[in-house]
Amino acid sequence: MTRLETHIRAYDAATDLETLSGIWLDASLQAHAFVGRERLLEQRALIENEYLPNAETWVACRGLQPVGFISLLDSFIGGLFVTPRHHGQGIGRALIAHALKRKGELGLEVYTANTRAHAFYEALGFTERSRRAEDDEGMPFENAEMWLKG
Repeated sequence: MTRLETHIRAYDAATDLETLSGIWLDASLQAHAFVGRERLLEQRALIENEYLPNAETWVACRGLQPVGFISLLDSFIGGLFVTPRHHGQGIGRALIAHALKRKGELGLEVYTANTRAHAFYEALGFTERSRRAEDDEGMPFENAEMWLKG
């Protein structure tokens, strides 16, 4: 079987919203299980109504099928999500490279309990600047702020 190449295109709100929301949910249920399924389901509405419409989003596709995305708020990564069955295939790296080329530097926050993601960002050269004990909603989930210069 031939492996499809990954290509990156701009987000299309008319066709991508539901698909990307689904990718976000599937990836979050796996990577952020500690947050709880109920809370993640509640946050999905924010993804659809606030975050995706207000961010610069790039979609990674295999063939015509979206398999991941990165959402940027200036040079800050608001979200990077890849379908779990496509983890480890270079899609996240490609999205980071695309965003870094466009912005010159990238920042993000990652849950420290998501050790796989934290290690992924470190492997790409992101360095940790600070930590905070609570997430954006005041819940006790530690976040690390990390930055990478191009």
